[in-house]
Amino acid sequence: MAESFTEKNENIFDSHTSKEERYAKGKALRKTTSRFSHCEWKPKEDRQDPIEILIETSVGRVESLLPIRYSRMMESPFAFFRGAASIMASDLAETPSTGLEIQICGDCHLMNFGGFATPERKLVFDINDFDETFPGPWEWDLKRLAASFAIAGKWRNFSEKICKELAWHAADSYKRHLYEYSKLSALQIWYAHIDLAQLIELGSDEELKEFQQKRLKKAAEYTAHEKEFAKLTYQEGKRARIKDEPPLIYHPLGTEGEELMKEAEIVHQRYIKSLSEDKQILLQRYSLHDLVMKVVGVGSVGTLCGISLLMSATGEPIFLQFKEARHSVLEPFVKTKSKYKHQGERIVMGQKLMQSASDMLLGWTDGRTDKFFYMRQLRDAKVKPVLEIMKEENLKDYAKACGWALARAHARTGDASVLSGYIGKGDEFADAIAKFSLLYADQNEEDYNKMLKAVKEQRIPVSNEI
Repeated sequence: MAESFTEKNENIFDSHTSKEERYAKGKALRKTTSRFSHCEWKPKEDRQDPIEILIETSVGRVESLLPIRYSRMMESPFAFFRGAASIMASDLAETPSTGLEIQICGDCHLMNFGGFATPERKLVFDINDFDETFPGPWEWDLKRLAASFAIAGKWRNFSEKICKELAWHAADSYKRHLYEYSKLSALQIWYAHIDLAQLIELGSDEELKEFQQKRLKKAAEYTAHEKEFAKLTYQEGKRARIKDEPPLIYHPLGTEGEELMKEAEIVHQRYIKSLSEDKQILLQRYSLHDLVMKVVGVGSVGTLCGISLLMSATGEPIFLQFKEARHSVLEPFVKTKSKYKHQGERIVMGQKLMQSASDMLLGWTDGRTDKFFYMRQLRDAKVKPVLEIMKEENLKDYAKACGWALARAHARTGDASVLSGYIGKGDEFADAIAKFSLLYADQNEEDYNKMLKAVKEQRIPVSNEI
C-alpha cells in the first residue's frame, strides 16, 4: 500500500534531531543527486506528444468552451506554458530528484503569485493558485517557477542572458530565504508572511514603485462585494441578477439552467458545512440569489467555474467564486498517495498548508454529480503582476519576490534545514536551475509551435473570442 504524505515524511519532521543534523542530512543527499544534475533537460525519444496530453486533459471539460482554452494558449509561448501544467508535470517526472516529497503548488508559474488581503485585512504577497497542489518533489515547483521567468523574458524580447538571470534570481532568492527560514522555529515559520507594502518598497524602479503603491492603496480601500455588486448586477423586479457577458459570463439556459439552479442550493449548503462553525453562522445570514458560469484563467478554461451571489435580508451582497476541482496533474507521476478523495478538499487543505493566510470563506463542496468544487470570495483586494510594463530590473525584483514566497511555503510543508543543507550556500544549485530553465524554454516554444500546427490541421478547435 502506498504511504501517505505524513507517513512518508515523518522522519523529515523529526523534532528530536537538531537543525545541524538535519542540515547535514540534506547535504548528504548531494552524493546520490548532485546539484549540478538539475541543469539537465533532454526529452526522451518516446516523450508523449504534448498535443495529445492537452487533448487528454480536455476530457470532461465543457466542450463548447474548449476553443476558448486553446485560443488563449495560442496567444504566445508564455500563455501556452500557463495552460500546459500537465505537459510539464510529465516532463518533470523524468528529471533528477532528491526523493524528498513535500506539499507543493504543482502549477508554480509567475502569474500564480500576487497580493491579496488576509482575513485581518492586511495585504500580503504569496502564491494564489492551488488547483494542482499535491505532495511531490520540491524541485518541481522551483523548476516550473524559474522556467516561467525564462519564458516570460523571451516573450518580452529580453536577451538570453537576461532570461537566464531572471530564472537564476528566482532560484537564488529561494535558496537565501529558505536558509533564513531554516534558522527559525516551526511556529515562527508558520507566523511568517510577506508584507506587500514592504515588498514594493524594496523595488529599485521609482516609477514602477509609485504605480504599485497606487494599486496597493486602491486595493486597501476596495470593498469588493459592494463595488462588484454595482458593476456585475442589475435588478429584475425585487431580485438582483448577475449580468450576462457571453461567452465569458453566462446563465445556462433551458433545462440545463433549471437543473443547475436546483443543484446550486444543494452545493451551497454542502459548501457551508465544510467551513468552521463561526463562518457557518456568518453565512446563515445570507441566502443564494443567483449563479452564473464564468470562464477564468488559461488552464482552467472548460472546467465548471462561476460566480454565486449571496444576499442578506437587509440587502448586503457577498460574491463567491466556485471552481471545479479535478485530479491534480501531478498525481500520475508521484509515489505518494493523497489522503483526500474529495478533490475540493485536497485543494483547500493544500492551500491552507502552503499559504501564509487563506480566504476566510475558502471551502469545498460537491453536488449529485461526480464533480468536486472549491469556493472562495471573489476578488478580495487582489493585486496581480502587470508583466507588460515591467522592465528587466522590475522582472528581476519580481523573480526574487516569487522565490521568497515559494521558500516560505516550502518551509511550512517541508524541513527548511534539510532542503538548505542540500542546496548549500553557493551558486551551484541556482546555476543549474537557470540552465534548466533556458533549455525548457526552448522545449516550451517547440511545443507551442506544435500546437499552432495542430490548429492548422484542425486537431484542436479555436474560437474568435474577443
